[in-house]
Amino acid sequence: MADGKSIRVLVADNSRMTAQLIADSLRRSRNPRLEVFLPTAFTSTETTKEIAERRPDVALVSAALSDGPFAGYSVLRSLQQTRLSTRAVLLLEDCERDLVTDAFRAGARGVFMRSEPSSRLSRCIQCIHQGQIWAGARELEHLVGAVASARPLRVVNAKGRNLLSKREDEVVTLVADGLTNREVSERLRLSEHTVKSYLFNIFEKLGVSSRVELVLYALSESRMEADRS
Repeated sequence: MADGKSIRVLVADNSRMTAQLIADSLRRSRNPRLEVFLPTAFTSTETTKEIAERRPDVALVSAALSDGPFAGYSVLRSLQQTRLSTRAVLLLEDCERDLVTDAFRAGARGVFMRSEPSSRLSRCIQCIHQGQIWAGARELEHLVGAVASARPLRVVNAKGRNLLSKREDEVVTLVADGLTNREVSERLRLSEHTVKSYLFNIFEKLGVSSRVELVLYALSESRMEADRS
């Protein structure tokens, strides 16, 4: 980080002891700019309250908090509604499809498995702080599978008008199904250069910057469409 500013990180786990262990590990990492702190209590209500008041750059929240095995998801949904600039990472025990997809649907910018080396957690937090998405190969596979089985993506503006052309919709659907640029070009009988041009326009219209973010956007839109039905 060239600007030299600290990254303020809130760590909320299911107990003070486990949260403190994670905080200590982060403080020992090679990233001296991490400023780590814990909430006063480890319930979803208190965690949400402290994030709103202290506004950390990144919130590392366990799926399980002291008030329930899935209380961390409640924190994510609350943050999504408040539209704070804090970016959330959900700490998971298992890489189950529903746990992963629901984390991103609830607003997480990344998921981190407890089985991963603790040395990677600092890197995860830095990437999230820089606006990137953090997900491993298995987690991305779950996301692509969820998008493939969801309803077709319909992206509209505030007036209900489609932001994407019919051809752009087709490109998004195929990318969400996990196809490469070459496979998309073969399926639609376009050149790879044309597919790349379509993707550039789609990224611009939707405000995303990568295929991963496009998949996550598609997943989020499909979930909201289902909720409206």
